[in-house]
Order: sequence, then structure tokens, then C-alpha cells
Amino acid sequence: MLKKTVAFLGAGSMAEAMISGMVASEKLPADQIIVTNRQNKERLNELQMKYGIRAVQRDQLDYTEVDLFILAMKPKDVDDVLASIKDRVTEDQVVLSVMAGISTAYMEENLKPSQQVIRVMPNTSSMIRESSTAISPGKHVSLEEVTTAKTLLQSIGEVFVIKEEQMDVFTGIAGSGPAYFYHLMEHIENAGSEAGLSKEMCREMGAQTILGAAKMILQQEDSPAELRKKVTSPNGTTAAGLQALREHGGGQAIYEAVKGAANRSKEMSRQLERPVALNK
Repeated sequence: MLKKTVAFLGAGSMAEAMISGMVASEKLPADQIIVTNRQNKERLNELQMKYGIRAVQRDQLDYTEVDLFILAMKPKDVDDVLASIKDRVTEDQVVLSVMAGISTAYMEENLKPSQQVIRVMPNTSSMIRESSTAISPGKHVSLEEVTTAKTLLQSIGEVFVIKEEQMDVFTGIAGSGPAYFYHLMEHIENAGSEAGLSKEMCREMGAQTILGAAKMILQQEDSPAELRKKVTSPNGTTAAGLQALREHGGGQAIYEAVKGAANRSKEMSRQLERPVALNK
């Protein structure tokens, strides 16, 4: 169990997903998790009652008791939050950001010299402790604090330490990825219901199929291409389905979805990070 106090600055859906996973994992006691926002007391009360954590408005937070701050607000609010915490957070505390498109360099420029910052990209499967989360440490973070952050985030799923220049494509794969599979499930439901099955049954069938395929990839040494070939008999039903995917651009669509989300992540970085840092 981690002997750390974690404060979420932001109380939206991503913060709740992460809080839910952390509490369920029991790696971090609920009373060591604090959630804040600027003025929505009703939302804070809701999270406190639901998860047994502490909830305070931002201006009432005792910054001195916090070990790790998690910036979980919308990226457009980055300048305001960095300005508000700059003189309150010390260099031995760690700032983790889940704001898409905000680089560690930009945070470092707008916080104290040598401030420890880590960029984090989880996904909404954090809520059920099945997130695929990437972390990219800033240049001032100690190995000990990277290990602590990784341990903390493992409470909500698998964690990958990657180079920051790889964060955009990770966003396209895992940050936005759940939506691709939900979209796939919508079409599976529709195809099954047109054939007379209930949407609820189609949903369970499709979800179990995706779950089984994912476990095969994780537990077998074969590549996805090799696994595909093993279940595809010449002129069989799977071959016919794959041919339809090729004819309708199914594989290319997924490829373009990942690239499109990654490109948008890069665009957001350019738009959100002003050329001139706040403290200059």
C-alpha cells in the first residue's frame, strides 16, 4: 500500500474513472485521495459519498500534505491551473498531468525550476482497473518518483513508460481506442438484431468475443496476423468476413482512426501551448 497523498485538481469523468480504480485496488487508502474543483460543491459531495475520499474546493486545499498532484481538468484550462499552483507546489512534490496535448516541457516552463512533472495518458477503462496508461517523465523527475507514479497508476491497469514524442500515437491507439471498439460493438449489435437476436444478447456475444481475442493476443506468443491466419480456413466463413472487411476498407479505417487521433493530439499541442511561457 502506497504511503502517499494524492490530490486531483479537477473532478470530471477522467478523474472519477481514476479515483474509482484506485479505491477498488486498495493500493491507496481512500482517505489519502483528495479531489478538488473550483466551485461545483455538488459534484465534490457526490464523489466523496460514492468513494469515501476527501473532497474540498480548490482554494481550501492544503498543498503541504500532498505528495502527487494530478491535473485532471480540460486542456484549455492549462494556463490557469499552472499559474495557480506555481507558487504553491514545491520541487519535491510531483505534478502528473492527464491533459491531452500538454507537454512536460510546457509544464516545466510555467512551474518552478526543477519541478518534477510527468505526463500521463490513461483511458476511461480506468474505472474497471483495465486502463492502458502511458507515462512520460519530465527531465527533472527522479527514478524513485517515476516508480511511485507507475505503481500508483498500475492500480488502474497496465502502465507503459514511453518517450514523450510517442505520446501522440499512444493517444491514437489507447487514449481514443476504447471509442473505436464501442463503435465496432454498435455495428455488431445492429447486424445481430437485424437477424433476429436481441441487442442485449448481441452485445454480450460481441463483448465476449473481443475479450477472448484480446486475451489470446496477450497470452499467446503468436502475432495478431498469425492468430488471424490460424482461424481463417480457405473459402470459410471467416475468410468471407475478412474479404468483406477488405472490400469496405475496414482495416484501413482503423489505421486511419489511429493516425487521425494522433494528428489531432499534435494539433492540440500546437494550439494549446502558446509560444511564450507564462513566466516570461
